[in-house]
Amino acid sequence: MTRSLTPFFSLFFSTAILLVGDGLFGTLLPLRALLEGFSTASLGLMGAAFFAGSMLGALFAPAWVRRVGHIRAFAAFASIASAVPLVHMLSSHLAVWILLRIATGFCLAGLYMIIESWLNEKATNENRGSIFAVYRAVCLVGLTLGQLTLNFAEPSAFTLFAIVAILTSFALVPVSLSRAVQPAPIESHKVSLRALWRISPVGMAGCFVVGLNNGPFWALAPVYAGSTGLDIEGISLFMTAAIVGGALAQVPVGRLSDRVDRRWVLIGALVGVIFAALYLAGAIGVAGKVGLYAGAFFFGASALSLYALCIAQANDHAASHQFVMVASGLGLVSSAGAVIGPLVVSLLIPFFGMGAIFGFSPIVCAPLILMVLARILIRAPVPADERDDFVAVPLTRSATTALELDPRSENSDAGKP
Repeated sequence: MTRSLTPFFSLFFSTAILLVGDGLFGTLLPLRALLEGFSTASLGLMGAAFFAGSMLGALFAPAWVRRVGHIRAFAAFASIASAVPLVHMLSSHLAVWILLRIATGFCLAGLYMIIESWLNEKATNENRGSIFAVYRAVCLVGLTLGQLTLNFAEPSAFTLFAIVAILTSFALVPVSLSRAVQPAPIESHKVSLRALWRISPVGMAGCFVVGLNNGPFWALAPVYAGSTGLDIEGISLFMTAAIVGGALAQVPVGRLSDRVDRRWVLIGALVGVIFAALYLAGAIGVAGKVGLYAGAFFFGASALSLYALCIAQANDHAASHQFVMVASGLGLVSSAGAVIGPLVVSLLIPFFGMGAIFGFSPIVCAPLILMVLARILIRAPVPADERDDFVAVPLTRSATTALELDPRSENSDAGKP
């Protein structure tokens, strides 16, 4: 197995470096924004801007790659993304920071897209599953190390922003020095929202709710953690607990959903989100550090498993040649929800306090539970022998799917019975 993974080392190394910087920047920026005097509404705008940029990247980055090739496009995206943290230090104007967040989301979406398409091009049917598993592990390790890197300096200093810029620049090196032949141009897949709804109303509505629920977490959870009295180390551990919880839960949740009606597992995960969110919403000033970390872990375990469940539910009803189109469409739907979620939550905070960051979760998850229950009554579950295997998705803040790396795509040319 080690020998079969050797050709992918440079791409995995670039991914790890990139995610350390991305993980650090995503947690650092809202903390620095508060120090700069930005309001919670401004933080919501910046969070929405990041996911809007990610959505634009998913739509338009493939054209850039087709025009100049993978390596040049990667260099362009990495160069812009590495400059952005430094520009943040040159201006504290809200409009500038919003534009910078859009640029960051766009570039990161393009970078992850290039990495995933390149891995897919080099993968074979024999090693695709191993590559996908290693890619998930690299994403987890990189994102986790990014949270822990927050402890290297104070958010008020220039140091952490410089580290983000350096890491993003260094992510370019392994790819640039790779002797591998560039893959074929990235294809754009036309997305029909009407077709997505016909294939799986639960999958489509679920991904929108995932964006509504998870977008505020990625954008504002560090601010929530700080409001509970946690110091920088505590904030980094709070975020780490949620990320690790989400990563660890995907496998048991996925295996369970392969054995029973996946919609009941989705309902169970949504109930878990509601209970964990209600606990965290009321934990400010009450729970100790361990209690906060435990709440973050269980929130992550529930909330960060939802996206993969929704994709699997949609694929149960899709022909195999539709997998990439479905995943692309669901990623865009999730990004749309992630644009709206931080905006709404930031407007609720002045009235309900920082607990609204998690108090918003029951408001969006409860209606989805009712919808899923209604669909269970209307539509019979897919028989177990016709159900596609659940595949855990890599954890990143951008709505990438890595669907072409998905082992299910090995038979994508065959129609589903």
